[in-house]
Amino acid sequence: MATIRRPKIRELREAITALIKGPYTIKYPREPSIPPETYRGKPEYVEEYCVGCGACSQVCPARAIEVSDEITGPRSGVRRITLHYDHCIFCGQCQRNCITGMGIRLTNEYDLATFDRKEAVVGVEKELVLCEYCGAVISTVDHIRWIAEGMGPKAYASLGLVLALHERLGLVGETAPRGDIPIGRSDHVRLLCPKCRRELIVREEWG
Repeated sequence: MATIRRPKIRELREAITALIKGPYTIKYPREPSIPPETYRGKPEYVEEYCVGCGACSQVCPARAIEVSDEITGPRSGVRRITLHYDHCIFCGQCQRNCITGMGIRLTNEYDLATFDRKEAVVGVEKELVLCEYCGAVISTVDHIRWIAEGMGPKAYASLGLVLALHERLGLVGETAPRGDIPIGRSDHVRLLCPKCRRELIVREEWG
Protein backbone atom coordinates (compact mmCIF):
# COMPACT_ATOMS: atom_id res chain seq x y z
CA MET A 1 0.00 0.00 0.00
CA ALA A 2 1.47 3.29 -1.05
CA THR A 3 2.02 5.84 1.65
CA ILE A 4 1.07 9.48 1.23
CA ARG A 5 4.15 11.67 1.25
CA ARG A 6 4.20 14.61 3.55
CA PRO A 7 4.31 18.01 1.80
CA LYS A 8 7.69 19.58 1.49
CA ILE A 9 8.64 22.65 3.46
CA ARG A 10 8.75 24.78 0.30
CA GLU A 11 5.21 23.80 -0.66
CA LEU A 12 3.99 24.59 2.82
CA ARG A 13 5.66 27.98 2.69
CA GLU A 14 4.02 28.80 -0.64
CA ALA A 15 0.61 27.70 0.64
CA ILE A 16 0.90 29.85 3.75
CA THR A 17 2.10 32.83 1.67
CA ALA A 18 -0.89 32.47 -0.65
CA LEU A 19 -3.27 32.37 2.33
CA ILE A 20 -1.80 35.56 3.80
CA LYS A 21 -1.08 37.65 0.67
CA GLY A 22 -3.81 36.33 -1.58
CA PRO A 23 -3.67 34.45 -4.92
CA TYR A 24 -0.72 34.71 -7.28
CA THR A 25 -2.92 35.41 -10.30
CA ILE A 26 -3.24 38.96 -11.63
CA LYS A 27 -6.51 40.95 -11.56
CA TYR A 28 -6.65 41.55 -15.32
CA PRO A 29 -8.78 43.08 -16.85
CA ARG A 30 -9.74 45.07 -13.74
CA GLU A 31 -6.07 46.02 -13.37
CA PRO A 32 -3.55 46.32 -16.24
CA SER A 33 -1.09 43.52 -16.78
CA ILE A 34 2.42 44.75 -17.51
CA PRO A 35 4.21 42.43 -19.97
CA PRO A 36 7.99 41.92 -19.90
CA GLU A 37 10.27 44.26 -21.87
CA THR A 38 10.98 41.60 -24.51
CA TYR A 39 7.29 40.99 -25.20
CA ARG A 40 6.36 41.25 -28.89
CA GLY A 41 2.99 42.95 -29.19
CA LYS A 42 1.26 45.29 -31.62
CA PRO A 43 3.67 46.58 -34.33
CA GLU A 44 3.75 50.32 -34.99
CA TYR A 45 5.54 52.51 -37.53
CA VAL A 46 7.64 55.40 -36.26
CA GLU A 47 6.99 58.25 -38.70
CA GLU A 48 10.22 60.04 -37.83
CA TYR A 49 12.48 57.10 -38.69
CA CYS A 50 10.53 55.15 -41.33
CA VAL A 51 11.77 56.05 -44.82
CA GLY A 52 9.12 54.06 -46.72
CA CYS A 53 11.57 51.68 -48.42
CA GLY A 54 9.23 48.69 -48.09
CA ALA A 55 11.88 46.31 -46.73
CA CYS A 56 9.49 45.27 -43.96
CA SER A 57 7.02 43.89 -46.50
CA GLN A 58 9.77 41.92 -48.25
CA VAL A 59 10.78 40.02 -45.09
CA CYS A 60 7.28 39.49 -43.62
CA PRO A 61 6.64 35.70 -43.64
CA ALA A 62 2.91 36.19 -43.00
CA ARG A 63 2.55 38.69 -45.87
CA ALA A 64 0.81 41.03 -43.47
CA ILE A 65 2.40 44.20 -44.89
CA GLU A 66 1.04 45.76 -48.05
CA VAL A 67 2.85 48.41 -50.11
CA SER A 68 0.89 50.45 -52.67
CA ASP A 69 2.03 53.39 -54.79
CA GLU A 70 -0.42 55.98 -56.06
CA ILE A 71 0.60 58.50 -58.74
CA THR A 72 -1.23 61.76 -58.02
CA GLY A 73 0.37 63.96 -60.68
CA PRO A 74 3.06 64.17 -63.37
CA ARG A 75 5.79 64.53 -60.75
CA SER A 76 4.11 63.49 -57.52
CA GLY A 77 2.81 60.39 -55.79
CA VAL A 78 2.22 58.72 -52.45
CA ARG A 79 3.41 55.39 -51.09
CA ARG A 80 1.19 53.75 -48.49
CA ILE A 81 2.57 50.98 -46.30
CA THR A 82 -0.17 49.16 -44.42
CA LEU A 83 0.36 46.46 -41.80
CA HIS A 84 -2.61 44.22 -41.05
CA TYR A 85 -1.88 43.06 -37.54
CA ASP A 86 -4.79 40.63 -37.62
CA HIS A 87 -2.56 38.65 -40.03
CA CYS A 88 0.67 39.42 -38.17
CA ILE A 89 2.41 36.56 -36.34
CA PHE A 90 4.51 39.00 -34.26
CA CYS A 91 7.78 37.38 -35.32
CA GLY A 92 9.69 40.69 -35.27
CA GLN A 93 11.34 40.26 -38.68
CA CYS A 94 10.12 43.70 -39.79
CA GLN A 95 11.79 45.34 -36.80
CA ARG A 96 14.94 43.27 -37.17
CA ASN A 97 15.40 44.04 -40.88
CA CYS A 98 14.39 47.72 -40.88
CA ILE A 99 17.18 49.58 -42.71
CA THR A 100 17.09 52.51 -40.26
CA GLY A 101 16.77 50.23 -37.25
CA MET A 102 13.93 52.29 -35.77
CA GLY A 103 11.31 52.66 -38.51
CA ILE A 104 9.01 49.97 -37.09
CA ARG A 105 8.86 48.41 -33.65
CA LEU A 106 6.86 45.82 -31.78
CA THR A 107 5.24 47.39 -28.75
CA ASN A 108 4.05 45.81 -25.50
CA GLU A 109 0.40 46.34 -26.43
CA TYR A 110 -1.42 43.00 -26.45
CA ASP A 111 -5.12 43.77 -26.05
CA LEU A 112 -5.93 43.89 -29.77
CA ALA A 113 -9.42 42.40 -29.89
CA THR A 114 -11.83 44.16 -32.25
CA PHE A 115 -15.21 43.49 -33.88
CA ASP A 116 -14.09 45.01 -37.19
CA ARG A 117 -10.98 43.61 -38.84
CA LYS A 118 -10.72 46.75 -40.97
CA GLU A 119 -9.62 48.56 -37.83
CA ALA A 120 -6.74 46.15 -37.24
CA VAL A 121 -4.29 48.12 -39.36
CA VAL A 122 -1.39 50.48 -38.82
CA GLY A 123 0.43 52.31 -41.59
CA VAL A 124 2.47 55.19 -42.85
CA GLU A 125 2.42 57.41 -45.95
CA LYS A 126 5.48 58.77 -47.75
CA GLU A 127 5.98 61.09 -50.70
CA LEU A 128 7.24 59.34 -53.82
CA VAL A 129 10.15 60.24 -56.08
CA LEU A 130 9.37 59.69 -59.76
CA CYS A 131 11.75 59.46 -62.69
CA GLU A 132 11.83 62.89 -64.29
CA TYR A 133 12.01 61.35 -67.76
CA CYS A 134 9.61 58.39 -67.88
CA GLY A 135 7.66 58.90 -64.63
CA ALA A 136 8.51 55.48 -63.14
CA VAL A 137 8.60 55.14 -59.35
CA ILE A 138 12.14 55.33 -57.96
CA SER A 139 11.55 55.37 -54.20
CA THR A 140 10.36 57.77 -51.53
CA VAL A 141 11.76 61.22 -50.78
CA ASP A 142 12.80 60.16 -47.26
CA HIS A 143 14.53 57.03 -48.61
CA ILE A 144 16.55 58.99 -51.17
CA ARG A 145 17.61 61.53 -48.54
CA TRP A 146 18.52 58.74 -46.09
CA ILE A 147 20.76 57.16 -48.74
CA ALA A 148 22.40 60.49 -49.53
CA GLU A 149 23.05 61.24 -45.87
CA GLY A 150 24.42 57.75 -45.26
CA MET A 151 26.83 57.97 -48.19
CA GLY A 152 28.36 61.17 -46.87
CA PRO A 153 30.89 62.74 -49.30
CA LYS A 154 30.42 59.81 -51.73
CA ALA A 155 26.92 61.10 -52.49
CA TYR A 156 28.53 63.83 -54.62
CA ALA A 157 29.25 61.16 -57.24
CA SER A 158 25.53 61.36 -58.09
CA LEU A 159 24.23 64.83 -58.81
CA GLY A 160 20.68 63.64 -58.31
CA LEU A 161 21.44 62.60 -54.72
CA VAL A 162 23.18 65.92 -54.09
CA LEU A 163 20.14 67.85 -55.29
CA ALA A 164 17.82 65.73 -53.12
CA LEU A 165 20.01 66.36 -50.10
CA HIS A 166 20.36 70.10 -50.72
CA GLU A 167 16.66 70.47 -51.46
CA ARG A 168 15.96 69.46 -47.87
CA LEU A 169 18.18 72.31 -46.72
CA GLY A 170 16.32 74.76 -48.93
CA LEU A 171 19.34 75.36 -51.16
CA VAL A 172 17.81 74.07 -54.40
CA GLY A 173 14.68 75.30 -56.13
CA GLU A 174 12.28 73.20 -58.15
CA THR A 175 13.77 71.97 -61.41
CA ALA A 176 12.05 72.93 -64.65
CA PRO A 177 9.86 70.24 -66.26
CA ARG A 178 11.48 68.37 -69.14
CA GLY A 179 8.61 68.53 -71.58
CA ASP A 180 9.22 66.58 -74.81
CA ILE A 181 12.97 67.20 -74.92
CA PRO A 182 14.96 64.00 -75.69
CA ILE A 183 17.14 62.72 -72.88
CA GLY A 184 20.59 64.32 -72.95
CA ARG A 185 23.63 65.51 -71.04
CA SER A 186 21.71 68.04 -68.93
CA ASP A 187 19.69 65.19 -67.39
CA HIS A 188 22.67 64.11 -65.28
CA VAL A 189 21.43 66.50 -62.61
CA ARG A 190 17.95 64.94 -62.56
CA LEU A 191 16.64 61.97 -60.63
CA LEU A 192 16.27 59.16 -63.16
CA CYS A 193 15.23 55.55 -62.82
CA PRO A 194 17.92 52.91 -63.58
CA LYS A 195 16.52 52.28 -67.07
CA CYS A 196 16.64 55.95 -68.11
CA ARG A 197 20.04 56.42 -66.45
CA ARG A 198 21.45 53.57 -68.57
CA GLU A 199 19.89 55.07 -71.70
CA LEU A 200 21.54 58.41 -70.92
CA ILE A 201 24.96 56.81 -70.45
CA VAL A 202 24.66 54.71 -73.61
CA ARG A 203 23.68 57.75 -75.70
CA GLU A 204 26.69 59.69 -74.44
CA GLU A 205 29.10 56.81 -75.06
CA TRP A 206 27.86 56.09 -78.59
CA GLY A 207 27.16 59.72 -79.50
